[in-house]
Amino acid sequence: MLSPSMEDYLEEIYRFSLHNNVVRVSDIANRLDVTMPSVNNAIRNLHNENYLIYQRYKELVLTDKGRRVGKFLVERNSILQRFLLTIKSDCDVGAEAEAMEHYLSLPTIRALESLVDFFENNSSCRQKFLQHCEYRKEKGLGLIDGYQE
Repeated sequence: MLSPSMEDYLEEIYRFSLHNNVVRVSDIANRLDVTMPSVNNAIRNLHNENYLIYQRYKELVLTDKGRRVGKFLVERNSILQRFLLTIKSDCDVGAEAEAMEHYLSLPTIRALESLVDFFENNSSCRQKFLQHCEYRKEKGLGLIDGYQE
C-alpha cells in the first residue's frame, strides 16, 4: 500500500505519461511544485516497489503494476471531483477531491460513484436534492462554522 504522498507522485506520473512520450523527473517536480531531491526519493521508492522503471538520467517508465494503480488513482480522483460537482459543493473541487481521496475507503468511493451515476441518470432527483440544499441554505440550517467570529 502506498502512502498518500507516493500515491500523488504515481498519479501525476501516470497523468503525465498519458500525454507525453517521455516522463522526466524535472517534469514531475515542476508539475507537483516540489524539489528534484523529493521527486528522486519518491521515484526510488516507486522503483523499489515495482511501480516504475528508472535509470539515472533516463526517462521514467511505468510497469504494468504502475499503470494499473496509476489509472485507479486518476479514476478515483475523477469520481470524487464528479461527486463534488454533482452536489454543487462550494469549494475548490480539485483541492477538495485531493484531500478526500487519501482518506475515504474504497467502499465509500464506490458508494459515491453510484450516487453520482444515480443523479446523472435521474436528473429530476438531482434537481430535488439541489432544491432541498437551497431551502436549507435559505433557512440557515446545517452545520455552522465554529471558526468564524
